[in-house]
Amino acid sequence: MKKIFTVLVLLFTATNFWSQRSQIIAYIDMEYILENVPEYMQAQNTLDTKIAKWKNNLDKQERHIEVLKSDLANEKAILTKDLIEEKEEEIEIKQVELRRLESLYFGPNGNMFLVRKQLVKPIQDQVYNAIQSIAARKKYDFVFDKSSELVMLYSNKKYDISELVLSSIDRTRLSEEKKEKINKRSEIPTEDLTERQKDLIEIREEAKDKKVEAIEKRVEENKAKKVAIAEKRADLIKKREEQRKILREKKKRLEKERRGKKENN
Repeated sequence: MKKIFTVLVLLFTATNFWSQRSQIIAYIDMEYILENVPEYMQAQNTLDTKIAKWKNNLDKQERHIEVLKSDLANEKAILTKDLIEEKEEEIEIKQVELRRLESLYFGPNGNMFLVRKQLVKPIQDQVYNAIQSIAARKKYDFVFDKSSELVMLYSNKKYDISELVLSSIDRTRLSEEKKEKINKRSEIPTEDLTERQKDLIEIREEAKDKKVEAIEKRVEENKAKKVAIAEKRADLIKKREEQRKILREKKKRLEKERRGKKENN
């Protein structure tokens, strides 16, 4: 109903404009255009792979939480109050971590948004720039997207400028590739460089190496931190197991003492 209302409003507006002067209208099929831009399909495949990986991580965390809940429900009758609270706290921590990961991956400013912005948006911008350029050159008053939510009750193929947009994108790509080739050809051979130019190149290479070293150092530091956290967690688990063992032994001893008292009585 909402779509029909939108179409009626647009038709009414177009009719209003038509009474003043002739309007030139065109349309594009955005899905068709993007499917025929190789860079977009590569970017979309990369994004889909990352999304599948993130969803898999969340599924693993969720299954682990369900296992912890099930184990607690089965063991609750034989656990002490402290151990029950400890397990409940562990489950709560895992649930908070799961929500944090969900937000990190799929939140408003999460990884999916950032990766899409990095990979897909530049290509979409390229398409929109091509549309605007063609619309300005051909003097179109309106350019509609056939694949959007707007319902097109009829569309004449001669007003479809999708192929024109693709041709414009191809020309831009070829122009950029040509410039890149010219720049490569215009590079000065190493033997023709002056000593000062060679020194500058060497300084830049050293700066790059230092930057790489700094990044590698940060990676190693992060690895060391992760190892330290893992060791700390292992120690905590070991201590918990020891406490549980002590509690079990204490429980057995108390049970044995109670049975001994009953036999004496």
